[in-house]
Amino acid sequence: MNIKSILSIFLILNGTFGASSQVIPAPPQKESILITGLIIHIGNGDKLVEGAIGFENGRITYVGSAERADKSRYTEFISASGSHAYPGFIAPNSTLGLMEIEAVRATRDYREVGDYNPNVRALVAYNSESDIIPTIRSNGVLMAEICPRGGIVSGTSSVVQFDAWNWEDAAISEDIALHLNWPGLYRRDWQSNGNPVKNEEYNEEIRDIRQLFAEAKSYLKYSGTEQDLRLEAMKGLFTGEKRLFVHADDIRQITEAIQFKKEFGIAAMTLVGAYDSYLIADMVRDNNVSVMLSRVHNLPQREEEDIDLPFRLPKLLQDEGVLFCFENSGSMEQMGTRNLPFYAGTAVAYGLTYEQAVSALSLNTAKILGVDDNYGSIETGKSATFFISSGDALDMMYNDVIMAFIDGRAINLDNRQKELFRRYREKYSVK
Repeated sequence: MNIKSILSIFLILNGTFGASSQVIPAPPQKESILITGLIIHIGNGDKLVEGAIGFENGRITYVGSAERADKSRYTEFISASGSHAYPGFIAPNSTLGLMEIEAVRATRDYREVGDYNPNVRALVAYNSESDIIPTIRSNGVLMAEICPRGGIVSGTSSVVQFDAWNWEDAAISEDIALHLNWPGLYRRDWQSNGNPVKNEEYNEEIRDIRQLFAEAKSYLKYSGTEQDLRLEAMKGLFTGEKRLFVHADDIRQITEAIQFKKEFGIAAMTLVGAYDSYLIADMVRDNNVSVMLSRVHNLPQREEEDIDLPFRLPKLLQDEGVLFCFENSGSMEQMGTRNLPFYAGTAVAYGLTYEQAVSALSLNTAKILGVDDNYGSIETGKSATFFISSGDALDMMYNDVIMAFIDGRAINLDNRQKELFRRYREKYSVK
C-alpha cells in the first residue's frame, strides 16, 4: 500500500473533512506497523537513508535498513519513499494550553498573583482542547513543556503530549522544574517606554530569593506533621528530583545564577533565554548548566551587535559543547510555536549542521526536560512518537507533515486553519 492510499484512509477514519474544528484523540495502536523508504533523522545526530521504522503497542521495535527489516513481525505496511522521518519536536518553556486569546482575560491562565509561588502547578490549568494546539502539531511539534509565568518564582512546569482528552491524559512527566525569574539591575517596562531603568529593588529581591531557598533547604530536615506547601514544592531541587529553570539573559544574571546553583547545591539547572550565554559558554558548560535559547528569529539586543548574532547563537553554543535547545517565549508565543522548526532551519543556514539542528529540537530538549529515556529520538525501545514530512521539516517552503504518531497512535493532523482554508477555497474557487 502506498502513502497516498494510507493518507486517504487516515482522512476518512479521523473525520478530517467534518464540520467540527475539534480533533478527537486517536485510539491506542492496535496493529504493528512498518514504514519503509524513509530518510530517518534519528535525533541523536545520525541519519539513515532508505530506512524503515517498525513499531508495536506504541513502542519502536525496529530502526534500520528497509531491506533488513523482518516483515513477518508486522501486520501493516506503509511505503513512504523519499519522505523524511523526524522524532516529535518538543516546545520547551511554553504556555500552550494556558492562553487561547490574549485579548480575552478569561482565556489567560498562566500566572498567579504574588511574587513567590513555588507550589503553583501549571499542568492543572492546561487546556488540551485548545484550538491552537492542532495548528502546532501540523508542523511536527508533538510535545511541550507547559510553564507558568510571572513573579519571581512562578511555579512548576510539566511535560505533555499533544493528543489527549484532558491534562491528566496529556501528562508525560509532572512538575519537572521550578521556574525562577532572576532579577536584573535594570528593567524595561511600559512605564519607562521600553528604556532601561535601574531596578531599585534588586538587592531586596536577591535577599528574598536566598532566604526562600535557604528555608527550603533546611526544610529537608523537617520531620513534623504539618506541611508548608511552598517548601514542599522545592524539596526536589536539592535531591535531584526536580530541575531549576532560571530565566536570565544578560551576563551578570547568568553569572550570578551559576554561583547560586553552586552555593545551594542545586543538582540540575537550565538557563532560559540566556542571550549572553555564548560570552561565558565555558562557565556554563563546566558547571553542567544547559540552555533554552531565546527566539532565534529576533533582532540583536544591543545596537553594537552584529545583525545576525541571534541566528549564530546556536552554532556558538554548539561549538563550546553547551547542551541547548530552542524555545519560543515572547510575543504571540502560543500560535508562533509552529515556527519552532524554522528557527532550527535558520540556525543551519548560519553554521549549525542539519542533524545538530534536529537534535536541538528533539533529543537535546528531551535531555533538558528529563524525558530522554522515552522521547526525543527514533530509537528501538523508545516511544513511537515521530512524524513524517514529504519535504524538509526545517524549511517553511517544503515542510509538509503527512503523518504523525504519538505513542504509536496515528493522530489527526487537521486543524482550524486547514478547515477555514477548505471552506473558503470552496467559496471562491474558480468553477
